[in-house]
Amino acid sequence: MGVHERFLRVEGWGSGFESVDRLLRHYGRKVRSEHTRLNAVGTLSRFCRFVGVDDPDDLVRLSPQKASRLVQEFIDHLRERDLSIRYVNICLAYLKTFFRVNGFKNSRELEVERYFQPSRYMKREEYIPTPEEVYRMAYASGSVRNRALILALYTSGLRNSTLRALLYRDVKEELEAGLDIIKVPVYPEMKKVDPSACKGNIPYYSFLSKEAAQALREYLDERRRTYGKIEDDEPLFISETTNIALNKRRKIPVMKKSLSAIVKKAARKAGIKKWKAITPHCLRKTFESALRNSGLDVKDQEFLMGHILPGSQDTYYDKTKVENMRRKYAKVIFFPQ
Repeated sequence: MGVHERFLRVEGWGSGFESVDRLLRHYGRKVRSEHTRLNAVGTLSRFCRFVGVDDPDDLVRLSPQKASRLVQEFIDHLRERDLSIRYVNICLAYLKTFFRVNGFKNSRELEVERYFQPSRYMKREEYIPTPEEVYRMAYASGSVRNRALILALYTSGLRNSTLRALLYRDVKEELEAGLDIIKVPVYPEMKKVDPSACKGNIPYYSFLSKEAAQALREYLDERRRTYGKIEDDEPLFISETTNIALNKRRKIPVMKKSLSAIVKKAARKAGIKKWKAITPHCLRKTFESALRNSGLDVKDQEFLMGHILPGSQDTYYDKTKVENMRRKYAKVIFFPQ
């Protein structure tokens, strides 16, 4: 249990505080997303500490005018710390929801000014590498594991959290069968490893290319020589933090910050000028470009990206035809010939 959960007496989707319990039950009905739960709890906890309140139930006894003033001061404080406009506005949305589910509606609605966020607003510069640059990154990454990580990120299009939440059993059967293109499942239970792993609780699958599958096999062979047999429930990509004993390290997935650092370091070693602006999510966008340039049907592109299929497509899109999708995926050109 995290510090924010302890402060707000949170256990799962309930709380010992009545006001917080209403908030959690609201999100439990709406999205049931672990990521949303943690973010909402974290924002409310920080707000309580900012205003000096130990009992969040005291907040809903405030007048709408005072509550509005305190929330405005809090989000202004966040912005003054140079946090992104997007983050500040998201925090505001969580707090307004907290007050709304606790009776601050209609004439009691909070009056707080939201920060203007331009379309396509981005606080940090982002550089999307070309397929040729990704190839250079993979082979400049410094280790067999890092090469497999970069190739897997790019050719599957998985999000940072999703890739890190993969277990060995998720790909074991097809890897051991010697298939060139490996199916990679994404499913809600991944959230037990990382709360952000299956966005929107949308199950889908993608694939690893021949190059990524080969790199993964080389990494797993090397890992067996170091750690012995790989158990089904072990992370597919484990941490290499040296201050953790070997027998414990094999159970810990590579950390989020570590994966970002691996990608940036590989980009720098590959001689990419804007290496600082490359993140794991940038490789997902390179993957998206590869799908688009391959001429894949839009529905197939959206499915492999893990997006909600627009309109009525989801009602007739058959997710079960794995081999048909594998053949379509095989036509995607990920690297220059």
